[in-house]
Amino acid sequence: MKKVFQMFDQGKTGFVECSKFVNILNTLGQAFDEDELKTKIAENDPNKEGKVDFEKFCGIVMPFLEEDDDEAMHEELKEAFRLYDKGGDGYITTQTLKEILKELDNKLSDDDLIGIIDEVDEDGSGTVDFDEFMEMMTG
Repeated sequence: MKKVFQMFDQGKTGFVECSKFVNILNTLGQAFDEDELKTKIAENDPNKEGKVDFEKFCGIVMPFLEEDDDEAMHEELKEAFRLYDKGGDGYITTQTLKEILKELDNKLSDDDLIGIIDEVDEDGSGTVDFDEFMEMMTG
């Protein structure tokens, strides 16, 4: 969860803007009710500051995360990775990852995408291996 928070805390301020929660949940592939999301944001941002720290971020996001079978999710992600790893060489390019993320959530801005890629591609290689992909998708 910390990785997801860091991806959307682009200014490294220790806060995530409340306006990004629709994008965050879409990026995580989570279905959600907008009214329920607004309620969770209001509960965790009572002063209407428009931003939350990591603890409150978790209070907003965690109720929406489905408790899936970890092994089944691992297999689904492995299969998804294989689909995009066309060369079968164990990695995808960061450009391919950008396309995947854009497909998952077309509201992500270029800055959002760059921030996510920078977090995931820690070694700056321009590629993402399966472990990095898993870390990004499961947090």
